[in-house]
Amino acid sequence: MNESSNALGVYLRARRDLVTPQQAGIPETGVRRVPGLRREEVAMLAGISADYYLRLERGLDRNPSPQVLESIARVLHLDDDGLTHLLTLVTDVPRRRRRRPRQQTPPTGALKLLASLVQPAFIENRYFDVLASNALARAIDPRLAVGGNQLRDMFLDPAGQALYPEWTVATECLMASLRQAVGKDIDDPRFIELTGELTLASPRFRQLWAKHEVRRQTGGVVRFDHPQVGDLTLNRERMSIAGAEGMMLVVFHPEPGSSDADKLALLASAAMPSSVTSRKELA
Repeated sequence: MNESSNALGVYLRARRDLVTPQQAGIPETGVRRVPGLRREEVAMLAGISADYYLRLERGLDRNPSPQVLESIARVLHLDDDGLTHLLTLVTDVPRRRRRRPRQQTPPTGALKLLASLVQPAFIENRYFDVLASNALARAIDPRLAVGGNQLRDMFLDPAGQALYPEWTVATECLMASLRQAVGKDIDDPRFIELTGELTLASPRFRQLWAKHEVRRQTGGVVRFDHPQVGDLTLNRERMSIAGAEGMMLVVFHPEPGSSDADKLALLASAAMPSSVTSRKELA
């Protein structure tokens, strides 16, 4: 059994448990021993044999067709990101040898851009490690300092949790984005270290991890309960950095002329003059 097939089976079992018979249009009769759909029910609704679906869950079929996976995705109520993730789990991509985690440094051009921004901004990698940040980002959240990890802060730090009044939604978004970013590279040492730590330490992480949600994190609106300026609502943009796989530039910005813009200006006036720190400076 290869790792891709095994990952596919784990994902299918987890997602199957989250779809109720009512959602699938199956009348409930009698006592059910599983919380979601039975294997044979998924197979029937997807138009494949129960034996073949069982082989998929057990990792015994390495090459299911895209059409079969699309049918299963429909039954499991997967959105576009979920379907994309499902397809990547069976893509025959050569695996790289395990390697030790290495420190990542953003490209010089990206650091110069970050230094020029008047909005709060930082650079993160696919594990949500903070690789660089400007002073205004750290004025909003001191944990957005180089070397910090947003997953640890969100799940383990009470002060970090208190900053986000919509903490439940924020944790769901981070978890789904982590799965999407890592894909099937589940033997990555950094990924293993981080998820192992959080699984042991955070009941909320364990709950979300078991759902196997996959979602690409894009732009959106973020609310903060800031200890200095109170309620602060900012738009968030995430942009990939050319030539730096997995790195993203994250920028917060207020609606022009809003009270949030005034609050951000107040924080900016109190922020330290040094605009950016990065791993390169700390090396």
